[in-house]
Amino acid sequence: MATVDSAHASDRSDRSDRSDRSDRSGRSGRGRPRRRGERSRRASVGLHLALLLAAVIAVFPPFWLLVTSFKPKSDTFTLSFLSDFTLDNYDHVINDTEFLTWFGNSVLIVVVTTVVGVLISATTGYALSRFRFPGMRPLMWTLLITQMFPMAVLIVPLYNLMSRYGLLNQPVALIVTYLTIAVPFCAWMMKGFFDTIPVSIDESGRVDGLSPFGTFWRLVMPLARPGLAVTGFYTFVTAWAEVAYATAFLTGETNLTLAGGLQTFVNQHTQDWHLMTAAAVLIAVPATLVFGYAQRHLQSGLTAGATKS
Repeated sequence: MATVDSAHASDRSDRSDRSDRSDRSGRSGRGRPRRRGERSRRASVGLHLALLLAAVIAVFPPFWLLVTSFKPKSDTFTLSFLSDFTLDNYDHVINDTEFLTWFGNSVLIVVVTTVVGVLISATTGYALSRFRFPGMRPLMWTLLITQMFPMAVLIVPLYNLMSRYGLLNQPVALIVTYLTIAVPFCAWMMKGFFDTIPVSIDESGRVDGLSPFGTFWRLVMPLARPGLAVTGFYTFVTAWAEVAYATAFLTGETNLTLAGGLQTFVNQHTQDWHLMTAAAVLIAVPATLVFGYAQRHLQSGLTAGATKS
């Protein structure tokens, strides 16, 4: 009798095992259970749609600016998509305005600001990273505090200072102003980047007989190219796209930069939006080329500068 009961118990156990296996196989047929943190298909579709919508919102304004620049004045505010394609806007901006003069003024200011700003930021960041000297902490606090002031607050005192020294309507006024904006931030960023470069490289340079500046220029600077690219790009954008100081410190059509020249197309007297869009596209081209050249270093430079400070 005991043998029969054990046989029945074994049979029930086998049926239970088969049912458990069938349940597991059924669940696996409907789809494997999600791992922790894994999104469902619906959530993934919703995320991609949201990202697509955000991309469209971000790209549409510059795209429509480009489209409008090829429209005649009568179609500026219409929703037509290049129904009457024309290059007259670009021809007028380049040949019938002072655009090339503005472009030359901007290039001069931007090149000098970028070169001087990168040099000052790199040397300052290297000194703060490698040396300990009297006044170091006050200098670091000064660089940090100067970034807290809004640009609009500084226009009046800087204007009075430039007027006192006779620098108004001179490119040097904007160069000095843009350096005061870019150098504090870039010096902090370069300090964080130099902190990631081993000090042993400096020591090996001194063993080989290099001076501190020779070590900095020959050994450290080549390793700091990503940080220098970020610094140069930030300084370039600061000087290329700034409007408030450019319009306050420079007057006269031949003295303007590109930012100030844009305001001659749309002001209280004229409303030439078709010309302004064409000029804006021409202004965006150099910035796009510079970004395309520097973008391979931007991510590594920003990351390295943020890892240690």
